[in-house]
Amino acid sequence: MKQSDLNAVIWQRSSYSSGNGQCVEVAQGFTGVVPVRDSKHPGPAITVRAGAWDAFIAHLKAHG
Repeated sequence: MKQSDLNAVIWQRSSYSSGNGQCVEVAQGFTGVVPVRDSKHPGPAITVRAGAWDAFIAHLKAHG
């Protein structure tokens, strides 16, 4: 995936975000991957396999 593919997407900030600006944003609508970026510096994003992202979120919910 090229960074230019992410120019027109809608980014969603974490619901756990506090006012201190330390959170991540994700973009939805991609098959098999989840783009993730820093909300403070919304520059380049990383892409994570969807299954790995789901496992990460499940772990956070179980232990957060």
